[in-house]
Amino acid sequence: MPRIFTVAEITQAVANILESEFPFVWVRGQVTNIGRPGSGHLYFSLKDQDASLAVVWFKSSQQTAMGSGDERINPLTGEVMEGAGMTLQEGMEILVAGRLNVYAPRGTYQLVAELVQEQGVGALHLAFEALKKKLAGMGYFDISRKREMPRNPRRVAVVTSPQGAAVRDFVKIAQARGLGGEIRIYPALVQGDTAPASIVAAMDLALADDWAQVLVLIRGGGSIEDLWAFNTEPVAVAIFSSTLPVLCGVGHEVDTTIADLVADQRAATPTHAAQVLWSERETLAQGLDEAELRLRKGANRFIDIFDTRLAQQEKGLQWLNPKVRLERLRERLETASNALNLAGGQWVDAKTRALHQQTERLKMIFGPEFWQLHDVRVDTLAGQLREKTGQFLEQTKTGLDILGARLLALDPYAPLQRGYSLVSKEDGSFVRDAKDMHPGERMHILLAKGRITARAEEIEEDQGCTDHALP
Repeated sequence: MPRIFTVAEITQAVANILESEFPFVWVRGQVTNIGRPGSGHLYFSLKDQDASLAVVWFKSSQQTAMGSGDERINPLTGEVMEGAGMTLQEGMEILVAGRLNVYAPRGTYQLVAELVQEQGVGALHLAFEALKKKLAGMGYFDISRKREMPRNPRRVAVVTSPQGAAVRDFVKIAQARGLGGEIRIYPALVQGDTAPASIVAAMDLALADDWAQVLVLIRGGGSIEDLWAFNTEPVAVAIFSSTLPVLCGVGHEVDTTIADLVADQRAATPTHAAQVLWSERETLAQGLDEAELRLRKGANRFIDIFDTRLAQQEKGLQWLNPKVRLERLRERLETASNALNLAGGQWVDAKTRALHQQTERLKMIFGPEFWQLHDVRVDTLAGQLREKTGQFLEQTKTGLDILGARLLALDPYAPLQRGYSLVSKEDGSFVRDAKDMHPGERMHILLAKGRITARAEEIEEDQGCTDHALP
């Protein structure tokens, strides 16, 4: 039975073989994708026309090339070197000495740099950076101007070398994808000094035909020199001025040209360019099936909704039907009448029972014995009332007689009948004492019958006279 490795075991086995076979190597290449994290370590790639190698240069090993101050130590000879250290830049040609190992977390191999020596920055790279900066300033790379690619186009113009493998790969992928269409090849040189003018002429011809929906530039991989036609300003201007959307699939995935940056969309390879334009037929079939299912589901939901609305409206019409409405009213009237009759009968029964109960209670309370007892009490009370009434009247008559006698005794005019008289002054006040009068003062004498007016001539006071109370 074959041995089954874990991921860690197989990774460690590969690392052991790699590190034992390549304990120390020299590698030459062009610097790309430089990363400078805060740790001080450097991460970059060494690239040539066919491949790319990841490199890690730890901070502790950088002193050999980037020493502090003006002195650096050559690890190979041990000699002290003067002058400023090297600054790693994109596009530099360098020699890297180090050891190969496997970075287990990603399962990739890398070169751990021990020594880095500068070989110079290529002239093509400098020209590339200069043109890139110029065109960026002119807005050639702006995202806002880039157009979307048509999906599954029916007419495609391809500018490329008709003898290259790139066009064969492109057509092969196109035949297996999409819904069918036409491809026109506009031949052009894609390498050499005359290639830029040939590419521009082929693009102009494709645009003049006014036939295609999209313009595609494709070429297989190669060195920076091989791809240089797509790093020229005439080609960049032609792409920028194109009235059709431009898809650029030049070189391999690690290659980036000026044409890639100017184009409306970049494809990693010529094969990928075909994949960008046309969807897989299985995907389209699946999308069609999903669309059919969604359509059926939507149609069923649409029908269900209208069935529900129709049922509701039919129910509403039935509810508003005059005949049905009258029938409902008749049913409601019968129900109310029955309820009223039932409630009225129950009310009468309840009142009848209550009256019967009260009658029985009254009979129990106010029976014959009750009335006989009360008749005796009434007779007794009537006799007592007559007796008390006689006594009261007698007592009242006696009291009235006494009060009458007292009232007669208090009558101021009663003594006049016995010969007495009342004397009053001019102001109406009664004269009780001789001192109340003055000689010559007029007085009035009231008798039992009549009245006399006189004048006092002489006043005599009688000390032995008895006073009589007058009112």
